[in-house]
Amino acid sequence: MAGWYRILAFDGGGIRGWLTARLVDRIDAAAPGWWSRADLLAGTSTGSLLALGLAAGHSPRDLMALYEQHAPTIFRDSMLDNLADLGNWVGAQYRDKPLRNVLREVFGDLRLRDLPRRVLIPAFDLDNEHPDPTQRSWAPKFFHNFPGSDSDGDRFVRDVALYSCAAPTYFPSADGFIDGGVVANNPSMAALAQTQDPRNGEPNPPLHRIVLLSLGTGQPLWRIEGARHDWGRAQWLGPLIDLILDGLMGVADYQCRQLLGPRYHRVSPRLPPDRIIRMDDWKRLSKLRELAEQVDIKETIRWIQEIWAGAPRARQAKPNAASTRTRRHGLSSAESGK
Repeated sequence: MAGWYRILAFDGGGIRGWLTARLVDRIDAAAPGWWSRADLLAGTSTGSLLALGLAAGHSPRDLMALYEQHAPTIFRDSMLDNLADLGNWVGAQYRDKPLRNVLREVFGDLRLRDLPRRVLIPAFDLDNEHPDPTQRSWAPKFFHNFPGSDSDGDRFVRDVALYSCAAPTYFPSADGFIDGGVVANNPSMAALAQTQDPRNGEPNPPLHRIVLLSLGTGQPLWRIEGARHDWGRAQWLGPLIDLILDGLMGVADYQCRQLLGPRYHRVSPRLPPDRIIRMDDWKRLSKLRELAEQVDIKETIRWIQEIWAGAPRARQAKPNAASTRTRRHGLSSAESGK
C-alpha cells in the first residue's frame, strides 16, 4: 500500500446532520472532490445517512436537501399520538414509518455489498438471539461491507440506516436494534479498529498509513452544576441520554488523537447555550445555517490539502543494534573502523 488509507467519520445528532453536510460542502469548495477519496466511510445515527449517502453516490448538497425536505415529516408529532403515549412516557416520540419511507426512497433495494466504498455503521442489538442461552445478551453491532467472514454485505442499506437511527425515546427499536449512539456516537475509533480486523478478507492498512477526519454535528455546552448530586432514577433519567451520547464522543476523540497524532483531525463546533439545537428541532434549521457558515474551516482545509490529499512521508529505518551502540559511545561507523 503506497498511499494513505483515508477514513471519514460522521457523528450522530439528528437534524444537526445538516450542519455536517454543509461543512463537507464548504470544504469541497476549497478542495474539490476531497471526500470522494475516502476508503472507509463511517457514520452513526444521522451520520449513517451521511456515510451511506455519500457511499451511494449522493452529493453533500443532495443530503442537505434530504434534511430540508423530509425532517418535518420524520419529526412530525401529533396531539393524538402524545395522548396515546402519555406524553412520551410509555411510547417513542415519533413513528418510524416516515423515516422508513424516506430511506426506501433514497436507497431503494441497494445492499451494503453494492456500495463502491467500505462503510461501517454502528447500532446496538438488544438481543443477539444466540442459540446458547449462556451467550444470549444485548451487544453492540457494527455493520460493514468488508468481504470477510463476518461481512454484512447482504443487508439492505435502508435497514442498516434505520437501525442506526432508532434513537431511544425518539423512535421505536427496529428489528431488535437501536441507535448506535449508545455505544459509538462518534464512530471514529470503531472505524479505526475495523481496519485492523483480521477477518476483513483483504490486506489491512498499517496504522502509520491511516489518516482520519472526524466530523461532528456540533457540541452542546451541557453541564450539571454542583459538586454533589444525590440523585436516583427519576433525576438522572432526563440528562442521561444526552450525557451518554455526548460523553462517548470525547472518548473516541481522545483515543484517535493518541493513536494517529497529526494524521487525525476533528471538526465539531461548540453550540453555546443560546444556540443548542436538539436532534429533532427541525424548526431551527435556519439557526443551523447560520452556525454552519460561521464555523472556521481554514485549519481543516489546510489539513485536507497537506495531510489528507498529500503523500505519506517515508518512514525512517530503525537503526540496527551495532550502529546504536557506536552512537552511544560517540563514534560513527567510520570512526569505529567499520
